Amino acid sequence: MSNQEDPRVQADREELAERIAQAHPGEGVFEPQPGIKLGRTPEPTELVHGFYEPSLCVIAQGAKVLSLRGEDFRYDPAHYLVSTVGLPMTAQVVEASPRRPYLSLRLVLDPAVVTSVMVESGLVQKHGEGGSVKGIEVDVLDADLLNATLRLMRLVENPEEYRVLSPLVIREIVYRLLMSDQGYRMQHLATFGGQANRMVQAIRTIRENLDKPLRNEEVAKELGMSLSGFHAHFKAVTGMSPLQFHKQLRLQEAQRLMVDDAFDAAEAGFRVGYEDPSYFNRDYKRQFGEPPARHVEGLRGTVE
Repeated sequence: MSNQEDPRVQADREELAERIAQAHPGEGVFEPQPGIKLGRTPEPTELVHGFYEPSLCVIAQGAKVLSLRGEDFRYDPAHYLVSTVGLPMTAQVVEASPRRPYLSLRLVLDPAVVTSVMVESGLVQKHGEGGSVKGIEVDVLDADLLNATLRLMRLVENPEEYRVLSPLVIREIVYRLLMSDQGYRMQHLATFGGQANRMVQAIRTIRENLDKPLRNEEVAKELGMSLSGFHAHFKAVTGMSPLQFHKQLRLQEAQRLMVDDAFDAAEAGFRVGYEDPSYFNRDYKRQFGEPPARHVEGLRGTVE
């Protein structure tokens, strides 16, 4: 029997949608508990550029598409998305209406919890390294993972129960992800050694030094890797070269500075390391399709 035909799955999905709608009657993103983010929108959205932290994303109603370097990842109530390294992506809600708004729950994945569950369950030896697996994927949402997500949502409504019981449910969710086809991918979050963990460290280094030129040789040396090995593993996990990744993060941070902090284009470009405004304008237009001032004017006032 498929998930769509299973009465339990249908009932759990409907209850999840109902509880998200009750907990989040507004629009945009709402965080009722640290690391639990509820999304709601009554209509399809334009493309939004952003940096997506490691997380499990479950949709109760509607559909969404994330894009990474030309590859689309579409997910809906029958499919979940898991991201295990922070990646710059574009997102677009593609199915939503006032009568049936887009409703989602995103659980931020804690590397310490993932590591603890892996070690406790002996899955380190079972799954091996998995360092060349891309850090994002869509998979079928089975009945057990959906039910665990629903139980987590039920706890959100009761702070006392959430404080005591949510760590247990979150560990169950992590365990089920580790036991799924995403087991290799989940190792990107583990805090022990290996190529996947080195790529997480590389991403952190790049994010913390956006305003400085990217020196691949120095990053590779810090990670104890050859330059060619670093480049190959980084591209396997993120879908782009370190230089492409660095540039995309720079441009997204500049966009945030212009939208949220009212920087002008020259100030924002300089803040993220562009010394030449014309070079910044050219890169920005190539990335987002419009010059900075025009593009940011259309973004101001929108809810991500």
